[in-house]
Amino acid sequence: AAGVVPDIITLSKALTGGTLPLAATIARGKIFDAFWSDEPSDALPHGPTFMANALACAAANASLDLFEREPRLRQVADIAVALERGLAPCRGVPGVKEVRVKGAIGVVELEHIDDLERLRARFVAEGVFVRPFGSIVYLTPAFTIGAEELAKLTAAVTKVIGTL
Repeated sequence: AAGVVPDIITLSKALTGGTLPLAATIARGKIFDAFWSDEPSDALPHGPTFMANALACAAANASLDLFEREPRLRQVADIAVALERGLAPCRGVPGVKEVRVKGAIGVVELEHIDDLERLRARFVAEGVFVRPFGSIVYLTPAFTIGAEELAKLTAAVTKVIGTL
């Protein structure tokens, strides 16, 4: 862990699994209390543009129920290990600036990407959909991804990165 504890965070996709529009702004008590007011001029005028949707809130509650019933944190830990192992061969490849993994997110940062569309097409040719962004190739697999699927994903990334 990075040892960073934020005072304010915004959440969105994780609340409903990206299936419905819902977001939340969450703050530590001392921050929240500073903006708690019936006076609009004293309130924190910030929040997500898609909130308070009843259907999305029900989906978020169902998602939280799954976190309580199913081993989501164990799945994230397993994904982190598999990403670390699967992306490790990218370290030391010319043009790779950094390989990092945080939970279920894996990143291969490149010195530069000349042609994003060509790179995307190479991933598709390997049978995976990966969307490079800027100078990074990132993976955010579903928590329920199987070991074979994740191995296929990291192998494709490693293969494509190795031929840049």
